Amino acid sequence: MPEKINQIKKVHIISLGCVKNTVDSEIIAGGLERAQMLLVDEPETADTIIINTCGFIGPARQESVDVILETAELKKTGQLKDLLVAGCLSARYMDELRVELPEVDAFFKTEDFENIFRHVAHRKHLADDPEHLRKLMTPRHYAYLKISEGCDNVCSFCSIPIMRGKQRSRTIESLVEEAKSLAKRGVKELMVIGQDTTTYGWDLQPKAYLHDLLAALDEVDGLEWIRLHYAHPSHFSRKLIPVFANAKRLVPYIDMPVQHGSTKMLTAMKRGLDNTGLRRLILDIKAGIPDVRLRTSLVVGFPGETDEDFDTLMDFLEEVQFDRVGVFTYSEEEGTTGAELKDDVPEDVKIQRQDAIMNLQHQIAQEKNESLIGQTFKVMIDHPDMEQPGVFVGRTQWDAPEIDNLVFVEGKAAVGEFCEVKIHSAGPYELYGDMVL
Repeated sequence: MPEKINQIKKVHIISLGCVKNTVDSEIIAGGLERAQMLLVDEPETADTIIINTCGFIGPARQESVDVILETAELKKTGQLKDLLVAGCLSARYMDELRVELPEVDAFFKTEDFENIFRHVAHRKHLADDPEHLRKLMTPRHYAYLKISEGCDNVCSFCSIPIMRGKQRSRTIESLVEEAKSLAKRGVKELMVIGQDTTTYGWDLQPKAYLHDLLAALDEVDGLEWIRLHYAHPSHFSRKLIPVFANAKRLVPYIDMPVQHGSTKMLTAMKRGLDNTGLRRLILDIKAGIPDVRLRTSLVVGFPGETDEDFDTLMDFLEEVQFDRVGVFTYSEEEGTTGAELKDDVPEDVKIQRQDAIMNLQHQIAQEKNESLIGQTFKVMIDHPDMEQPGVFVGRTQWDAPEIDNLVFVEGKAAVGEFCEVKIHSAGPYELYGDMVL
């Protein structure tokens, strides 16, 4: 038996960047495993390493290059014979990378599963629908469901359409089947993702719509939480509101990147809605969906952003009181319309504005969390706390993995299971509580 294992090709996959990349890596891993490749956790033991790169912004591109160069050293110190690079960085800069990174044996574009599979396994992919054969890289109790690829939007700061192309939606039927498959494998929480989930299905013939998809997913037995990410405010249909309000499994949580609060900047960013439209949409969502929580993302320092624009953004955030906020400083992206503008906001000013928003959100989040003390909530347990024996780390229905608040739970909890937790104290980004027996 040991001799046979040594003859099997050993593959290690490194997935960088967003969760959409994670899903792509899971599809690659599942297909290779079906072809009897041995997937290994330690890169030092691999014959083949596949790096699924991110090319979204400068720091992400630099990280991808650094990881490639570091991994290439294993050709000298490990068993590595074949180094493959896929994903967004590879798709966007393939010709340049071939020249600059001769250490890499082959480059592939995003979603190039067939050619990756042929290169590594030397045969066609065995599955008609490889998404159903994903090898999950998340804990077994939650998974991501990528409902579309690419993007038709023209946001002036974003290079995703350049790297991933136009939007290509999957059918409702195929997505429901995958959700059922994941539920049978023990997945209890499903995160619905896409570059812009709110335009889901517009490219299909006949057209499909996000509210119909979410209503269908809400009927999948075995799932307990369904969570919506990346909802573009300009495309958020009011038909979604009753779906959330009446859902059994769709949780009252919406990840909706607004990017800014100044009408001038929203126009420059080509975001569609202005300040008034955003405020009206958020009021409608809060009025129509009981106990909803809103996560958003913002960009500061876009070309032309004045102190007055930033003050408008701060006033907007104080008024709206988002529950979760992420802030990025503007990074000029080659090929976007934003790159044609003069980047006139100094880097130190960008960072100061980023810090100011996070300080404001810190205060808002602290007050919101303190209001939860004394209440009892259903919490999903993700993992034990490595630093505190007898303590587990989980999340409420209003918190997505990796990016949102944590709940530290004292008691005999079980990973991947739900429990009732009574909150006794709070910080801005964490809650503390005891299991209710």
